[in-house]
Amino acid sequence: MHGFGGVDQLFYEDAPEPKIESSNEVVVRLKAASLNHIDIWNRMGATGIAVPMPHILGADGAGIIAEVGAKVANVKVGDAVCFYPPTGCGQCEFCLTDRDYLCIRLRVLGERLEGTYAEYVKLPAQNCFALPRDYSFEQAAAFPLVWITLWRMIVTNAELRPGETILIIGIGGGVASATMQAAKALGARVIATSGSDEKLARAKALGADHGVHHFKEDIVDAVRELTGGRGADVVFDSVAGEVWQKSLASLAIGGRLVTCGATTGAQPNDDIEAICSKQLRIYGSTLGSRKEFRHLISFLNAKRIKPIVDSVFPLKEAAAAQSYLEQAKQFGKVLLKISD
Repeated sequence: MHGFGGVDQLFYEDAPEPKIESSNEVVVRLKAASLNHIDIWNRMGATGIAVPMPHILGADGAGIIAEVGAKVANVKVGDAVCFYPPTGCGQCEFCLTDRDYLCIRLRVLGERLEGTYAEYVKLPAQNCFALPRDYSFEQAAAFPLVWITLWRMIVTNAELRPGETILIIGIGGGVASATMQAAKALGARVIATSGSDEKLARAKALGADHGVHHFKEDIVDAVRELTGGRGADVVFDSVAGEVWQKSLASLAIGGRLVTCGATTGAQPNDDIEAICSKQLRIYGSTLGSRKEFRHLISFLNAKRIKPIVDSVFPLKEAAAAQSYLEQAKQFGKVLLKISD
C-alpha cells in the first residue's frame, strides 16, 4: 500500500525481506493469507492509524517457520504455523495479565506491523501456533482473526448455551458465517438474516435452522413468530445502523447482544427503556486472549470444524480480492494463495 485510498493504492512489487531484530521473533514463509474488512479500513485510512508507506496489509496468515531468534523455544524452523494476530506492549496492566488485545499500544499484523500480503512476515514467536488438525494452509489462514473474535463474542461474553436461539444479522460475511458454524456446534438454534436468497439458501445448507430475508420480511416479526413470541437469547450484529434497534427488539428478556463492528453506521439509536426493562446485556468485542485462542483450536479439533472458504486469489491479485470483498459477494472467507 503506497497511500490511503482505493484499491489503486495497492501494488504488487518487490519489498525487502523482514529481518529478525529481537531474540523472541520469527520469520515465516507464508503459504496463504486471508482478507478481513479491517484490511480495507486500514487501506482507506479509516482506523486513524498512521503507518510508514509503503506498508503491507494483512492480519491473517499461515506458513512455515523460516528463521527463529536466539531465545525462541516454542517453534523451530520447518514448523507449520498459523498466527494469533495481536501483540501488546508487554508492559501495561493488560499485557501483564495476558490480555494483549486490550493494550492501548496494541500492534496487529497489517496495522502497526507489516502484514501477511507477502511471501515473508516477521512476528513474535509466542504468536505462532500449530495448525488445527487436518487443516490446509488456506484453512489455517482463514480462521484466526474471525474465530477468536466470535469466540470472545458468543462463548466468553454471551455464554451461548445448548438449546438457546441466536439471531445472526447479515449472514455471509466471515465472522457471521463462522458464528453460525460455532453456534450449531454448541447446540444452539440459528436464525440468519440476509438480503440475498442465495446466501440464505447457502446458510440453511450449512446448518442454519431458519432464514429471514431482511428486505422482504420484518426481522422483529419474523423472530417473534419463530420463537413463539419469546425472542432470541443472543443477537449477533456487526451491521448496526438502522438495524440496531431491530436487533435489540428481537431479544428475549435477559437477552444478550454482541457486536464487533458497525458496517452501516456506528452511531445507531438505542432504546434505553427496552435495555433496562428487559435487562438486556450488550457486549462489544474485538479479538481475544491467547488462552481463548488455545481453547478455540481445541474446539475446532474436537468438533472437526473447517472454516468456510469462498474463494482464493493469487497474491498478485490482492487488489481484485479486496474489490470483491467490498462488493459483499462472498459467503465465507476470501483468501490469497502466496506460494506452493
